[in-house]
Amino acid sequence: MEKQTIDIHYNLIEACKKADHTAFKQLYQLYAKAMYNVALRIIKDRDDAHDVLQEAFVKAYQKITQFDYQSNFGSWLKRIVINQALDVIRKKKNFLASEEVQHEPIEEESCAWEQIDFTVDLVKKAILGLPTGFRLVANLYLFEGYEHSEIAQILGISEGTSKSQLHRAKVKIKAYISNHEEG
Repeated sequence: MEKQTIDIHYNLIEACKKADHTAFKQLYQLYAKAMYNVALRIIKDRDDAHDVLQEAFVKAYQKITQFDYQSNFGSWLKRIVINQALDVIRKKKNFLASEEVQHEPIEEESCAWEQIDFTVDLVKKAILGLPTGFRLVANLYLFEGYEHSEIAQILGISEGTSKSQLHRAKVKIKAYISNHEEG
């Protein structure tokens, strides 16, 4: 038997499947802010994130009949947003080429997170300042909950590269926070 989840917005989703535009507008209002934030974490540019949000909702509307409750609607929609954001990045440049690393051994972290005094805003600023590949891996792993094998598949990189990029991202985040916690 297939696993299905019960979605709290079941009635809205079913109405959307019957081309009810009012129901889709309600879904948009429920999810737009959260999905915009997902896009912004990946894209980094507000205008591009807004475009990603709009395109993702268009795709969701077009594919809503394919939503089969194997996950909750928010997870399904987030995957569309992430894929749309990654498509925008891919179109702009070969985002990992300059940051691709050899399979170097990953060093143990030199400083424990507990020893650093930081705020959420400071971490967000640090992540926004990361090179694109580091930022993508960090966001997908830390905020979106993907495993390295999934990130590797999504980004078209090796699992080792994903781990290495996350490690390097953490090092850069710690350095940024350490440099900004004093002032």
